Amino acid sequence: MKRTNRFAALAATLLAAGLAHADSYPTRPVKLVVPFAPGGTTDIVARIVAAKITPFLGQPLVVENHAGAGGAIGAMETARATPDGYSLGMATVSTVATNPAMLPSTAKYDPVKDFTPIVNVAATPNVIEVHPTFPAHDYKGFIAELKAHPEKYSYGSTGTGSITHMQMELFKAQTGTSMIHIPYKGAGPALNDAVGGQIPILLDNMPSSFPFIKQGRLIPIVVASEKRVPGLENVPTLAEVGLPQVNRMAFYGIYGPKGLPPEVVAKVNAAVKEVLKDPEVRKRIEETGSVVLGNSPQEFAAQIRNEFEVYKNVVKTQNLKPE
Repeated sequence: MKRTNRFAALAATLLAAGLAHADSYPTRPVKLVVPFAPGGTTDIVARIVAAKITPFLGQPLVVENHAGAGGAIGAMETARATPDGYSLGMATVSTVATNPAMLPSTAKYDPVKDFTPIVNVAATPNVIEVHPTFPAHDYKGFIAELKAHPEKYSYGSTGTGSITHMQMELFKAQTGTSMIHIPYKGAGPALNDAVGGQIPILLDNMPSSFPFIKQGRLIPIVVASEKRVPGLENVPTLAEVGLPQVNRMAFYGIYGPKGLPPEVVAKVNAAVKEVLKDPEVRKRIEETGSVVLGNSPQEFAAQIRNEFEVYKNVVKTQNLKPE
């Protein structure tokens, strides 16, 4: 009887401590690790949210950039953090799906088991585009040219295991086409070579490519987006051309290490959603070419599981190996 009473007392103490933590968290600034260099869309979205969240979270959200290994270094830091809510991270398709699917020896974490999803903030369309010298400037002609000349054309990506690499491999698998992969060390070098004509095909985030598309220096063929992109109304989505599985946008969410207390998850989720109601915040995110999301932890967890499974299957079916 005494042991039962001790267990009951212990349970009550832990419950009270958890409730107290929920009421007091956070009592100091919260770190938000961006696993890429400053200036990219992930970093921009993180800083837009961080700049407005203090009134709703009760403490500042301090952005720190820990880049390297395609986002794996920053992701591993978040996975290994103490699960007290004071060290969170930005999650992208590269860090939670393509990189661990393609390069598990580099991304030494399980994207499903080693994190606590909190909220998906925003998502950005991707675009398959060609240099103006490419023989076809529309989707039908693009596919016909690729099928008529297997392995003739190369495409650039932001690196082996990146979303731009893996999404194009998914495209190849779904369309039965064959192209040579040219990995670059980031979006900038790949985009420069595509604009310069050193590579004929590129899959890129819409925000970085859009200025070159408007100038006619790159020709958009098809976009990965929920709907057609404003300003490119004549360019179909991948879903419209019969490739719904490839019609996947790049996303930018917030997660923490596994074991994050539910009350912390709820507090951060609610604070981010309040920030996303701000018209100025929505405008700034949309100006990056992104769409505002703001979903539940459960919905974000399902998105992560789905993306990881999709790209694990791509690695298997395409027989992809680290380059």
